[in-house]
Amino acid sequence: MPVETTNLPPQPSTNSTARRGWSLPLPAAYRRPFVWAQIVIVFVLLEFVLWAPTRDMRNRWAVITMTIFLVLVLIDRPSLQRLGLRLPKTFGASLVLGISFATIILSAALVHWAGGEIPANQTWPALQSVWGYVIWALIQEFMLQSFFFNRFEELYGGSAAVWIAATLFAAAHLPSPILTTATLIGALFFCEMFRRYRSIYPLGVAHAMLGLSIFLITPDSLLHHMRVGIGYLRY
Repeated sequence: MPVETTNLPPQPSTNSTARRGWSLPLPAAYRRPFVWAQIVIVFVLLEFVLWAPTRDMRNRWAVITMTIFLVLVLIDRPSLQRLGLRLPKTFGASLVLGISFATIILSAALVHWAGGEIPANQTWPALQSVWGYVIWALIQEFMLQSFFFNRFEELYGGSAAVWIAATLFAAAHLPSPILTTATLIGALFFCEMFRRYRSIYPLGVAHAMLGLSIFLITPDSLLHHMRVGIGYLRY
């Protein structure tokens, strides 16, 4: 999709009636706090999932979080285009995957030049876990772009939303220094590509590629099995 046509047109609004496309008869004056409430609720619930002290508690919070998340995604009856669920255009997908692949090659070359071992982890991750990570990468992009980015874009516009959504996404990867840094850089790129080309599918593939490259070049003593939250501290 050409760059100049990818930013969504402004939604019509009135002072006393709901915007067209809202599923709730919400006055326009309350839209901004309503959007902010959605952002805060989902992010806080995600933090509960990451920091709950036991696995059973984390699993229960995960079910609660996903249920509320899906309700909030669907409550405005968003279009497939807004959610980024339409098939990508060739140029946008090629750009995302090409830059990601070049980044992987450059990173591996730098690690090799510096004397690092590749693969950095001989027995992890197991091959069967790779497919699960690909699916998880796509889910993360859906959460980042279709939920958080879209709402920040509505509140502050596309350019600001790139930085805000990427920073929030990176914060969710604390206290891992490797993943927090990598996800900030990666999310800035992914959010900008979503802003321009509006499809999460190439972003999910690129996310998985880059994540697996981190597996490949970073010792697990630093990655802690790619865990974040309380799992990173307990590794």
